[in-house]
Amino acid sequence: MKKCTSSMVQLDGYHLTIDEVAAIAREFHQIELAPEAIQKVRQSRAMVEDMVTNQQVVYGITTGFGKFSDVVIPREDVSQLQENLIISHACGMGEPYPTEVVRAMMALRINALAKGFSGIREETLLLLKEMCNRGVHPIIPQQGSLGASGDLAPLAHMVLVMLGRGEAEWKGTRMSGKEALQAAGLAPIRLEAKEGLALINGTQAMTALLCLAVADGHALIENADVIASMTIEALHGIPKAFDPQLHVVRPHPGQQESARKLLAHLQGSERTTAQGEIRVQDAYSLRCIPQVHGATRDTWAYVHAAVTRECNSVTDNPILFSETGDVISGGNFHGQPMALAADFLAIAIAELANISERRIERLVNPQLSGLPGFLTEKGGLHSGFMITQYVAASIVSENKVLCHPASVDSIPSSANQEDHVSMGTTAARKLRTVISNAVKVLAIEYLAAAQAIDFGKGKLGAGTQKAYATIRQVIPPLTEDREMHLDMHQAEKLLASGNLVP
Repeated sequence: MKKCTSSMVQLDGYHLTIDEVAAIAREFHQIELAPEAIQKVRQSRAMVEDMVTNQQVVYGITTGFGKFSDVVIPREDVSQLQENLIISHACGMGEPYPTEVVRAMMALRINALAKGFSGIREETLLLLKEMCNRGVHPIIPQQGSLGASGDLAPLAHMVLVMLGRGEAEWKGTRMSGKEALQAAGLAPIRLEAKEGLALINGTQAMTALLCLAVADGHALIENADVIASMTIEALHGIPKAFDPQLHVVRPHPGQQESARKLLAHLQGSERTTAQGEIRVQDAYSLRCIPQVHGATRDTWAYVHAAVTRECNSVTDNPILFSETGDVISGGNFHGQPMALAADFLAIAIAELANISERRIERLVNPQLSGLPGFLTEKGGLHSGFMITQYVAASIVSENKVLCHPASVDSIPSSANQEDHVSMGTTAARKLRTVISNAVKVLAIEYLAAAQAIDFGKGKLGAGTQKAYATIRQVIPPLTEDREMHLDMHQAEKLLASGNLVP
């Protein structure tokens, strides 16, 4: 993935990348608005002002919301309508989102509004930008979004703070929204026509979760290939199965890439074997790594493209077209594209853990490995890696439950006006859990592969040597039983920190 190298990210609504979202979210990169974006925001705002002045009947501007879309709101109540919208819709439940997710949501909403199709005032958009830049992070509960009509409840909690309401975190302290704004040198605003709807009618909660999941998923895929290569060496596997000739005749891009990476990691290894030297074929969990890991790569590429498009999309309603003067009510807030993407990626990432657990079993089972049972020299007195495989199996089973797709569910809402919803935010939330679980399983394989390598002799491959050296810098070989959870957590941190082999 392309990395964000500048500490300032300019948003114009069209060119935001997933890496830039991750940098804003995790590295606190600052946001600025492109001059052309500000001009477009002013143009769409002028449309709203004209509609209010002329008392046009337009959804969400001079009417109620959802089932109340046929209720016309008097001109003197238009501002109160927007504030009521935020107050009434801020009804999320559950634990709050981590700060990185909140920051990603804010950045994505700013970018969507910067396209100039939403009718928000410039000063309102600038307040949201400055909240993100100065570290005023609204407390946003994780539960409550149906993923159609956008992420209404989560985004309403974000906007509460802009009104001096709700709660926010500032410099590590949780306080009222009003106090957080004051501490950062900012003042609350009063929303005007269309602004409340413009701020909360969008897919930014699910897309924020997906952006971070896509970033994390990429590193996990790369690490899965090098860890699998270590297991191949530990079990004297046959790299001929990764020969380019084989993968050209089934030319899935991900499969070819994983095969290429495996050969690169194993280059120069003295631990692998030729066909027929020990066995004619390896088990599927070794031989079919390119096909399994590669399919995950292809899924990731599809999701990366879909999420990138969503990062730069207009997802509210109605949408204002200043060039034609049209105001169109549609369904761009519907999260189905992200819901399917999240479910798809969760299934693909879970398979990395699924096949990894099978390789762990081959490492610890002496009937399959030819190594000491459970990778300990004093089996019986010591249990070695016995229970690490239990843990991996437990986590893999949990992922299988989580991979039931949220996107196939729909519960009608708003008196059946909103009669099909995406559940995309639920899909994206559980995707993050699946990725976290997969990291844990790969961390266990990493530990076990390094331990198995210690029982053998011979030079390691170019990539596997680097990965082996990395883990041995912080985790020594297991010579007698110790609290394995400490090693497992340390290995998990290594994987979570980025690519083992840059």
